[in-house]
Amino acid sequence: MSPAERVSAAYSRLFEGSPPERLGIALSGGGDSTALLVLTRDALPETRLFAATVDHRLRDGSAAEAAQAGALCRSMDVPHEVLPWEGWAGEGNLQAEARSARSALLTDWADRHGLAHVSLGHTQDDQAETVLLRLARGSGVDGLAAMLERRVSQGVAWLRPLLKIGRQELREVLEGRGIAWADDPSNEDERFDRVKARRMAESLAELGLTPARLIRTAEQMAMARDALNDSAADYLSRARVEKGDLLMPNPNRFPAPREILLRAFAHALCWVTSSVYRPRFDALTAMLDGLEQGKAGTLHGCRISSEGTLWRVAREYAAVAETATPPAALWDKRWQFHGPPPPAGAHVAALGEVGLAECEAWRASGLPRSSLLATPALWLGERLLSAPLAGRPDGWTARLCHGAEHLVSTLRSD
Repeated sequence: MSPAERVSAAYSRLFEGSPPERLGIALSGGGDSTALLVLTRDALPETRLFAATVDHRLRDGSAAEAAQAGALCRSMDVPHEVLPWEGWAGEGNLQAEARSARSALLTDWADRHGLAHVSLGHTQDDQAETVLLRLARGSGVDGLAAMLERRVSQGVAWLRPLLKIGRQELREVLEGRGIAWADDPSNEDERFDRVKARRMAESLAELGLTPARLIRTAEQMAMARDALNDSAADYLSRARVEKGDLLMPNPNRFPAPREILLRAFAHALCWVTSSVYRPRFDALTAMLDGLEQGKAGTLHGCRISSEGTLWRVAREYAAVAETATPPAALWDKRWQFHGPPPPAGAHVAALGEVGLAECEAWRASGLPRSSLLATPALWLGERLLSAPLAGRPDGWTARLCHGAEHLVSTLRSD
């Protein structure tokens, strides 16, 4: 099949024959994402497309490349927005920070435009390079399964309809149509791991380890991952949610294979924190070892303690101490306040020690003191207006946007 036919088939699978009215396109301006825009327009002529370009502002030509992407969108009558990144302070892993920022910016953009789906331009070559990178890092089943064609995160379905198409094929499509694209010079900079993996893939192909074989390995690992996730989801089906805290089975009472426990525990931490990324393996196993001996601790923005037949996974106060939102917004990406119109200037923030001291009936809530510190409260300056989970609602309620069913369903769909 031609690239256009493969993209059309991919969307047919992804949308089960019923494409959405609106679809976002992450458009860097490079060859892959430019071809994604063009081939998506061909495949989904009735769907209204929106495009966004993240400008990392890390080199002089980035603004011009974003402008070029915008010009192409105008010629195709596709609304386009440039999302500037201004948050890097020059510290840490540049590529990791840029990747995280790109995800956050695109998620916010999708939310503002009501886009439930956003397509990304990852190709067959990206898939093979990802497998090599993760092999080099000693990844397990999940890492070697590489990228999914569809993944739901932060309320958005991220789609990769180009995973069965090579990078060179996409450039040939653009050349055949006379469409220009921008080449990012960092794609040739061997200081970056991704470029090293690209060079390695070229050498390994000569030995028979072709991108197609690497991808076949990834597909087999994906089947193994799905089976493991299904077992971990069965384990977590015994869990329950208590006012934001997750109470999951203690494996000393409900034993399971180590891999299943690690997987279920990691997912529980991510669910409580609304985190996309799991904690590091070494930290996760150390925490699990301590819990099995009855020790409490903190990890990944959570406080975890053993309570007989259950483990309590609660939000850690230190992780949300500086988090504040308007009353109508989601707080900590999972709590929503409801009640009468709050006074001007009110905001939602963690209850903390100061707020808890004003809640005389907090013990009747049933939650541990450490959990209550990290619960949402309504404030007007330094004055506490409401702490629904600590026994002082004063006309307001605070509700989780997801329940235990979501905990299990999101693991099965990972």
